[in-house]
Amino acid sequence: MPELQQKKIGIIACSGEELPEGTVTRLAALRVLEQLRPSDTVTICLPLFLAGGEGDRAFAKFYPTIAIDGCEKRCAYRGTEQYSNRPAVGIVVSDLITQDGLEQPVGRRKLNAAGMQAVERTADLAANKVDELLGKSWSRREGRFDGPQAPAQEEGAATCSCGSGIPIQKVQVNGQEMSLVALPLIFQNLFQQGRIPGNDVADEMMAMVKIYNEINPEIEADVKVVVIEAYAGYFRKQEGEA
Repeated sequence: MPELQQKKIGIIACSGEELPEGTVTRLAALRVLEQLRPSDTVTICLPLFLAGGEGDRAFAKFYPTIAIDGCEKRCAYRGTEQYSNRPAVGIVVSDLITQDGLEQPVGRRKLNAAGMQAVERTADLAANKVDELLGKSWSRREGRFDGPQAPAQEEGAATCSCGSGIPIQKVQVNGQEMSLVALPLIFQNLFQQGRIPGNDVADEMMAMVKIYNEINPEIEADVKVVVIEAYAGYFRKQEGEA
């Protein structure tokens, strides 16, 4: 099985600007990413994610994420769940403020003292959740935690994932472009094993492709042909460079 990068935690923050709590989410996320847990986290850009950013969606599909939302609309959490995978943790700043008895933040571009206090509290909570998630066994195959210890959704409670190490290769299937997650790693893994392109390796290759990608059964045979051809090209290139 090809190995993806070491486990990291994705941080996806609400992009709302109409409420001070939206500013709190972004500043709190930055604090976690740049100061509190810079080596253990990557940022997921919510607008790019919703617009179809392949790197962000791939990361959120195969790695745990923490969604930090400003209000009960929970746009970051719901967007991540809809387009990729359910976040491991959801933090709602407005609920956290009420729960901890904090003063309401004021200001959207520049927060008052209460707003900065909310930033610190939110960032500390998110950092603690990062530590908890890193201590749990995560299955990339299933896109969830192994065993019964999966954390429940937390209702109240500066690198980019685009370059986080999950490569995507585009192929043409029946005239349509398709992006296959982890395909370069699958090719690399097979090549290092000395697996020669052909029917003998085709079924095993497709089994790995289907772990990381949802393949429509109606076009699976066509995808298989394209993937075999792509691996043959990769194999020839690597042999030529050896």
